[in-house]
Amino acid sequence: MDTSPWDGKAVVVTGVGQTGQAGETVARAFAELGATVYCIDRSGHANARAAELVARGLRAVGHAVDLTDFEAVRSLAQTISDSHGGRIDAVAALAGGFGLSGPVAESDPQVFAKQIAINATSAYSTARAFVPAVRAAGGAFVFVTSAAVLGGGKVAGMSAYAMAKGALVQLVRALAQEERPHGVRANAVAPTAIRTATNLQSMGADFRYVEREQLAETVVALCGPAFARVTGQVFELA
Repeated sequence: MDTSPWDGKAVVVTGVGQTGQAGETVARAFAELGATVYCIDRSGHANARAAELVARGLRAVGHAVDLTDFEAVRSLAQTISDSHGGRIDAVAALAGGFGLSGPVAESDPQVFAKQIAINATSAYSTARAFVPAVRAAGGAFVFVTSAAVLGGGKVAGMSAYAMAKGALVQLVRALAQEERPHGVRANAVAPTAIRTATNLQSMGADFRYVEREQLAETVVALCGPAFARVTGQVFELA
């Protein structure tokens, strides 16, 4: 019987919160392939999602941490990597959120600050903290940006979100250039709206969503051996 390339590997997935969200599906996809998945969220929901995977006979651990707290994230990264010989094979950074800020001239600076924190700062702190362990494994990072920030995307009325998600593209470029000599890859997925419980509630069912399973398949593939020579790229899902 073929062995999964993820058997015995350690994978970190951020943004594994409530049920019906993308992080839950990505974490499950890695766990079903044999990885030990570390589910991270700022609330206790990650613990519940990890417990659900364990109940199915899979390997998962939940952690609650504020991803904008640099030292807390660094400490958690050390704890996780220590349990795997200092190695983390993949980090899927899905933490974030959407918010309309309105026209720039009328926008609320607090909305701007929140979007930067939950989308850009969280991704930066995750990368900063986990690079040493991912480097030790010659592993991969995948971030989730948005199709809105790509050429021709509509960003009117959501400049704060677009700026935050646009920052992820530059983070990917920087990581790819800096870590290529160490065998670390960094890429991003840029979906249109994903079929999550939150989006269904706010946008309704009559939309051509990217399915959570499609996102998960792409993230897993980008972290795996088939994309071992691909780094610094942004893949649109529409």
